[in-house]
Amino acid sequence: QVQLVESGGGLVQPGGSLRLSCAVSGRIFRFYDMGWYRQAPGKERELVATIITSGVSTNYAASVKGRFTISRDNAKNTVYLHMDSLKPEDTALYYCNGVPTPFASWGQGTQVTVSS
Repeated sequence: QVQLVESGGGLVQPGGSLRLSCAVSGRIFRFYDMGWYRQAPGKERELVATIITSGVSTNYAASVKGRFTISRDNAKNTVYLHMDSLKPEDTALYYCNGVPTPFASWGQGTQVTVSS
């Protein structure tokens, strides 16, 4: 069973930056396209960024394009999300998982709160 452990969230002022990390257990990581999802209170979970197995191609939701950067290190079984120019509307619980079909299990997520 795949285990996902997200970290790096916190409280940041508008315009600030954060880098999220997600460690994925098992040997399968390098065979899967990965994504970062987020869920704000009272809203559906949304996919904000994806990266293919090799890391050479990425895609972003319109709401984060130009501000967020997804990357991965297959040797460390880790996917990252670097977030710049954060806005209050980026406040959410952030998760990583496979794309287009998530793994059966989800991690606990990491909370990002953007507020002055």
